[in-house]
Amino acid sequence: MAQYGKTSYWDERYTKDPEPFDWYQRYSGIQELVQKYIKKDDAVLMAGCGNSQLSEDMFEDGYANLSNIDISRVVIDQMSDKYKDKPALTFQQMNVCSLEFPDESFDAVVAKGVMDAILCGEGSTANVAKMCMEVSRVLKPAGVFFVVSYGVPDNRMQYLENEDYSWTVTTHTVPKPTVSATAVPDTKDANSVHYIYVCAKGGNAEEG
Repeated sequence: MAQYGKTSYWDERYTKDPEPFDWYQRYSGIQELVQKYIKKDDAVLMAGCGNSQLSEDMFEDGYANLSNIDISRVVIDQMSDKYKDKPALTFQQMNVCSLEFPDESFDAVVAKGVMDAILCGEGSTANVAKMCMEVSRVLKPAGVFFVVSYGVPDNRMQYLENEDYSWTVTTHTVPKPTVSATAVPDTKDANSVHYIYVCAKGGNAEEG
């Protein structure tokens, strides 16, 4: 099993294969939900950005304030170089479980696959709790934590619906890209969908 919870795994992966790769979903698959909950002028933190094109695609769609972090120094160096002509996209090596940003810095935090990767590592439950506490800390009072995961609600909600951060969590499903666009996915079949957990700080996500 791949060591998704280890920094060394990601450094090695990005060294061997620097080509862009998007886990789970491209922007087109989640665009409607991103636009519903995140405004174009919001300050957005992309947690565990990897070499995904998500930030670039959001930038092209009009999002103008995108801070990207990843635990892998290798990929941050690659991405910093790739997007050096786009000052709206910043890249910093940082651990989502120990963020170096001031309190209430962001309107939204996007984490695509990050929670799942952390859950593959040692001390996973404690580390997910650290991540959630840090995200809650850097979110503005009405901010949202936008989580893309393969994990079903029965498993993931126990981490997100915690009184320590008092989030209001709204769950959405999106078809996996491999599912035919003409087929109506059975949302009860966990194998055919990804889950989007929208965690609203201090309010109801549906109002966003």
